[in-house]
Amino acid sequence: MNKQEIIVIGAGAAGVMAAITAARNHAKVTILEHTQRFGKKLLATGNGRCNLTNLSQLPEHYRSDNHKFPMQVISQFNEKQTLQFFEEIGIYTKQKLGYVYPYSEQASAVLDLLKLELDRLHINIIYSVSIKEIKKKQRFQILTDTVTYTCDKVIMAMGSKAAPKTGSDGSGYALAKQIGHRIITPLPALVQLRCSGDYFKSLAGVRCEARLRLMIDKKVVVEDKGELQLTDYGISGIPTFQISRYAIRAVEKGKAVSVYIDFIPDKNEKEIISFLYSQIRHDPKKKMEDILIGLFNKKLVPVLLNQANLSGKSLGKELKEVQINRLIQKIKAFEVKVTSYNSFEQAQVCSGGVDTRELFPDTLESLKMPGIYLAGELLDVDGICGGYNLQWAWSSGYVAGKSASMS
Repeated sequence: MNKQEIIVIGAGAAGVMAAITAARNHAKVTILEHTQRFGKKLLATGNGRCNLTNLSQLPEHYRSDNHKFPMQVISQFNEKQTLQFFEEIGIYTKQKLGYVYPYSEQASAVLDLLKLELDRLHINIIYSVSIKEIKKKQRFQILTDTVTYTCDKVIMAMGSKAAPKTGSDGSGYALAKQIGHRIITPLPALVQLRCSGDYFKSLAGVRCEARLRLMIDKKVVVEDKGELQLTDYGISGIPTFQISRYAIRAVEKGKAVSVYIDFIPDKNEKEIISFLYSQIRHDPKKKMEDILIGLFNKKLVPVLLNQANLSGKSLGKELKEVQINRLIQKIKAFEVKVTSYNSFEQAQVCSGGVDTRELFPDTLESLKMPGIYLAGELLDVDGICGGYNLQWAWSSGYVAGKSASMS
């Protein structure tokens, strides 16, 4: 019996997983990679520590226009199977609050052991390959500037447009479109948001625990809590990244987009008012700017007071109830209007991509050109921070690799 010949396009996380899975199923596998090395983006994940997956896998951790699709794929190769796979190739793991890392906390170790597994399975990687077209005759023909490669099946795992320095140049979208797929406009996700407000320059560098509530056309869409980072142009940090997908797609549609920041998420309004009045009673001559420095970064205090139309020099005892309430409103629901967002260069992933309604969810085979399978960030699936985008890569790569080699 002749071995299935499979070409995987793209040597990122999804492509490597697809190649290993197919080769374990006795296929002859070659990877075509357009850069000069593989796994460059993997090296940057988890700030170089490689957040392999997360022990909590729920539908709300993934975003797609086809809402049920991500978990239909994840369920075929879940986080437990992922951990088993990595243990098989020699990676012992540890977890922190559900976030799973290699025990060494080195992404380079993950890359090294994946390469050893590729070598063990005799999977060849051909680098610096620029693909122009995919044709199907009796077999698939993959046309480049110099060589035409032939195979029985193709797995497209070419990434998105996010973090182009790692090799994600968006070329996969053009190839997918060429074979008939619809592309949902790719936009940055897990990225910083740009906001209006002349006070941001004075807030640059401030970090604080906060809850963010995203409102689009005056309706609450999503909330998240964590360490907010204020920049000279707007907001950053993990809670900003988590809501950025929805904010950005709304900005692109011309909708009114605001983020309401709760600067003391663990206390309610009554508790904060009680603290303020206790400080006023303790020292009636205490200025408002001095009362607030026990609560906030010193850079944030004058901005909150100014936005509440209060002077930092005014004495706490002189404030009227309406003024206190106005200050509380700014503390618990500080509105910033989102006007734009940072580029693909700063984005960790993309939202958008190949419309997943044009694939079989149980195999990831193309409905437009049977025999081609698609995986990873090329598809319209993106996860929140915390190992979810890598889990999507492992799961979709596994499903594509298994399906292509078994059919």
